[in-house]
Amino acid sequence: MKLQYSLILCLLFSFAVFAQKKDGLSTKDQHAVEHFKTEYKKKNYKKFEGKITPKDNQVLFDDKVIFFDKSDKMTFSMLQQGLIYPQLLTDYQMQKFLDETTDKTQKRFLKLQKDPKASFDVNNISVKISELLFLNLNEKVKRFRLTTRNRNLPNPIIYFFELTNSKAAKNMSFDEFVKDAKLTYLDQE
Repeated sequence: MKLQYSLILCLLFSFAVFAQKKDGLSTKDQHAVEHFKTEYKKKNYKKFEGKITPKDNQVLFDDKVIFFDKSDKMTFSMLQQGLIYPQLLTDYQMQKFLDETTDKTQKRFLKLQKDPKASFDVNNISVKISELLFLNLNEKVKRFRLTTRNRNLPNPIIYFFELTNSKAAKNMSFDEFVKDAKLTYLDQE
């Protein structure tokens, strides 16, 4: 009888722990799951084609700078490979504006400017990338949250993105994965 009682308690405890893990996602993480479920559209983005110069806690992309925490090897690896870069985020912000703005006067005004991208220029930002392990479907696809901070803006801008490496294997190191990875999704939260 004691053995049955212990077994039942063990099973109940195991079930409770499993249920907690499944439902234990934070609100931010639940939002990420929902975002990928409803907004996801696969697209291929180019790696940065200019000069990448890593230096101390920053990476220079031609004349644009991204700052990061020196101890964050994952972020550094992606920046160094040119998967995430300021010009990509500038182009993304400009395209987002063009796609979402219904005011035709604003769109015309933007097209009349000498350098329309200047209004959306992303430079001198700090970034932090965190992997969304609960959203990784298999060893060939990894999903992330990119948090960008700009001194001129009060709040961070958060993006979700996905890297795909068709050559990836189960026990591949992150640096190896990133080397042949492609950016296949980018969207602002």
